[in-house]
Amino acid sequence: MKLSKMTWLLVACPFLALGDGMTPDREVAYKEIDGIELKMHVFEPEGVKAADKRPAIVFFFGGGWSGGDPKQFYQQARAFADEGLVCFSADYRVKSRNKTTPFECVKDAKSAVRWIREHAAELGVDPNRIVASGGSAGGHIAGCTGVIDGCEEAGDNLEVSSKPNLMILYNPVLDTTDKGYGAKNFKPEQQTDLSLTHHVTPGIVPTLLFHGTADTTVPFENAERFDRLMKEAGNECRLVPFEGKGHGFFNGAFFRKKNGDEAFNKTMEQGIGFLVRHGFAPSKN
Repeated sequence: MKLSKMTWLLVACPFLALGDGMTPDREVAYKEIDGIELKMHVFEPEGVKAADKRPAIVFFFGGGWSGGDPKQFYQQARAFADEGLVCFSADYRVKSRNKTTPFECVKDAKSAVRWIREHAAELGVDPNRIVASGGSAGGHIAGCTGVIDGCEEAGDNLEVSSKPNLMILYNPVLDTTDKGYGAKNFKPEQQTDLSLTHHVTPGIVPTLLFHGTADTTVPFENAERFDRLMKEAGNECRLVPFEGKGHGFFNGAFFRKKNGDEAFNKTMEQGIGFLVRHGFAPSKN
């Protein structure tokens, strides 16, 4: 039997949305600073209403704190929206466009989580079920929202927490010293200020961590060390290694065509299972 093109695509990539699924449903500004308007690219589940209390996930793109594009996580955002989550792919300040440092990136990530929680009632979101996610440097700033105390934007409403309730991190930067990635972006006295492996304490939210064993940008050892430190502190952390995969393996064909969708599909399956276990997505059993 010959499959139609759409049927073949759905078989090859079960998390592909029907129609023009990679276009955000809308964009909303979550922050204005120094004359810059930062936006969320919003992907909503079908039929969402303001009165709903849906789980939400916010994604932060990678790019070494210097560049990047919210489109990197459009495919994940649409797929998770199809699972019932309100999804956001957030823009944030980066060095190439805004002459900023990683500290401003983290402040923007915290502002984004806080904005979602602060506006949950109008977004159809449960303020107690917010997931922070991202890849590489975006995974780092997502991780910082759950791990690093302080580094909050002046003027933000600090009575509203900027900490997420879960984290899903894709080959994130975890150690900002010369044992990891990005040391050149920090002054010598700042080397560990935003280094996640140096700030693991009890009480960090459950975390799912995807990492390629052949990553030459962020060493796989960093992921193993973070996973071990989290567990030693009594926190829930699950490291899912991708054998032989390098940096950025998780991007699907929409953002990085040469990757195909095999690894993307596997991370989606694992991610949905993680959300189901924590009551952030309905079980299909």
